[in-house]
Amino acid sequence: MIIPVRCFTCGKPLGHLYAVFKKRVLAGEHPGRVLDELGVVRYCCRRTLMAHVEWIDDLLVYERRG
Repeated sequence: MIIPVRCFTCGKPLGHLYAVFKKRVLAGEHPGRVLDELGVVRYCCRRTLMAHVEWIDDLLVYERRG
């Protein structure tokens, strides 16, 4: 869906970190190491970034009914 702006559990701002995280992971870096270097130490924040799936482009293909 849409990139989470804040951690759902603790409220720490995460939106500004997602693009950097995604770019570095797609380049082949280990996700845990990237999160460590970005300063994301809480497990709730790490979960939020690592578990995020971008589906918005897939959903925009369908027309809205009703």
